[in-house]
Amino acid sequence: MELEHRYDSLRKPKSRKKHSKKQQAKIDKHMLREMAERLPEITPAEFEQCNQENVDMFYEYFRNNRQLSPQSQGQYQTCLRQFFWFVHTNLRDKPFYKISKRDFVNYLGYMQDRGLSSSAINLRKSAVSSFCNYIENIVADDMEECRNFRNFTRGMPKVNKTQVYDKIPISKEEYDKIMNCLEERKNYLGLAWVATAFHIGGRRAEIVQFKTEILNYPIKEGKNYVVSHVVRGKGAGAEGKPLKYMIPIEVLDYWRLWIEKRGYDHEYVFTTQVGKQKPQQMTGLIIFVPKFFLLFLVDVLIHTYLKQVVLHICLNKVKTLN
Repeated sequence: MELEHRYDSLRKPKSRKKHSKKQQAKIDKHMLREMAERLPEITPAEFEQCNQENVDMFYEYFRNNRQLSPQSQGQYQTCLRQFFWFVHTNLRDKPFYKISKRDFVNYLGYMQDRGLSSSAINLRKSAVSSFCNYIENIVADDMEECRNFRNFTRGMPKVNKTQVYDKIPISKEEYDKIMNCLEERKNYLGLAWVATAFHIGGRRAEIVQFKTEILNYPIKEGKNYVVSHVVRGKGAGAEGKPLKYMIPIEVLDYWRLWIEKRGYDHEYVFTTQVGKQKPQQMTGLIIFVPKFFLLFLVDVLIHTYLKQVVLHICLNKVKTLN
């Protein structure tokens, strides 16, 4: 009970955006369990209240870590701030080199009690483990207090896999329904993006990297697609994994329509403009996507597009690159 009481000292996170009953019913259709309560978002000012040794080592770790991609670095910063805030409020603000396996088991239990998914828990576990590896392999030789430090995340029991949504790839009929609705609403950006996601299967962060220059690429004789320039795929470091995508002519037509209707020139295909501000490349579509996917009875998850691309190719025997 004492541990449970200490958990109450964590500040409650911001509440999730509320949907209408009709929208929520559509979201709930493919939910396998209730969505977890978010962990508190720790501000820089709050983080500075934590043990100064933990704060200093946090900044040193990120200054010297060149293995993480920009996206992972942001995620790891959030996860480690949350962990050290837990240490600050529940473990008497111990310095990192005094944290034990038992302490970390308490943290895992805290996350499981709040209903976090296995992927969310494993992300936080990986962030803390990476930090511990830096202490053990780099810092220990130069810091007397860390001579006997060992990564306290090792040997932890495996987190049981959980799933929030039933990940069902959308069908061609559902794709057509989405496209028809977007066309009726004259949502040309939506048309371009859905066509790209359905036929290419790229991640959000990859799709927004496509440049308008692709529209000028010559189409080889007998081919119904062009090959894109190199985009940064998911992978370690700033460079990530270099990828090229085949972009069908049908997708290029929707790109041309969107670029014609948006009324301005830009280096990238997927851009946004607020009022009279300068147009900017999209940095992510996590906010943009659900606005029109909530119109349908099928809740669409972005990663299911990749499954649908493979399924569509197999069923229709579409010719593709080896």
